[in-house]
Amino acid sequence: MKTKQANFRPSVARLVDGVRSLPGFRSYPTLYVGSAWKARQRRDDLATVRGFLVFVGHPRSGHSLVGALLDAHPRIVVAHELDVLKYLAAGYHRDQLLTLVLEHSAADAARGRKSWGYSYAVPGQWQGRYERLEVVGDKRGRMTTARLRDDPGLLARLEERLGVPVRVVQVVRNPYDDVATMHRRAGGGAMADHVDEYFSLATTVDAVTAGLGPDRFHRLRLEDLVDDTPAELAALCRFVGADPGDDYLAACSAIVFGSPHRTRDGAPWSAALRSDVEARMAGHDWLAGYGFG
Repeated sequence: MKTKQANFRPSVARLVDGVRSLPGFRSYPTLYVGSAWKARQRRDDLATVRGFLVFVGHPRSGHSLVGALLDAHPRIVVAHELDVLKYLAAGYHRDQLLTLVLEHSAADAARGRKSWGYSYAVPGQWQGRYERLEVVGDKRGRMTTARLRDDPGLLARLEERLGVPVRVVQVVRNPYDDVATMHRRAGGGAMADHVDEYFSLATTVDAVTAGLGPDRFHRLRLEDLVDDTPAELAALCRFVGADPGDDYLAACSAIVFGSPHRTRDGAPWSAALRSDVEARMAGHDWLAGYGFG
């Protein structure tokens, strides 16, 4: 018995030292251990996941609304701003990453799925829970885009780590409204700086999506989603591989506001800056048709 104890203790010590040396443990020890433990408890559910979803693009463009609507589907779970690429880089394994999404979604649903004073809760649907887990995702558009700008290989590494296809969604809004809202939420600052940031992100989106076919990349306009929520949301569900039900589409349509807010009207635009935005929009065909008027 003494011999067994003598052999056992060093092996445990080596195991503990090995865990402590992992990047994810060093950065977030409690979260790392907790997510590993919960992943073991969820492993049967996690085995049915067949796709992962990330958002790219700009802040204040409607990603929060779209993420919340997808999270209401019985077979889709989308976290609100988890920043999954951060945990990927920290060394979290597949089931830990998926578990973090599930935990984040559940916590956000418990808070009423609120963001910047708006509630994106869909009554009677599946936010924060699931009937069967098939599609998992993370709504973190601006940060995901910024991380991919710095390290374009992250998307491929995420797909390799998860072992399922990674699909990309972009929600587009009138750039004048986007920049104006960025300015307001930042508490001011130079409008020109927000314009520069907007088009820097736009260039990254083009680089990220250039090699993605229609089965891996889906773009929708916020204005179209507001005008015809059932059609646009059904198309998005089919893209991620989930069947949209009539009850689900009706419930989601009921919470979508009547029209996007024209935040551009309250921002301190100069004539020169408005012209600059118009000229730079020409470099991105997905902004065609937008204008200040």
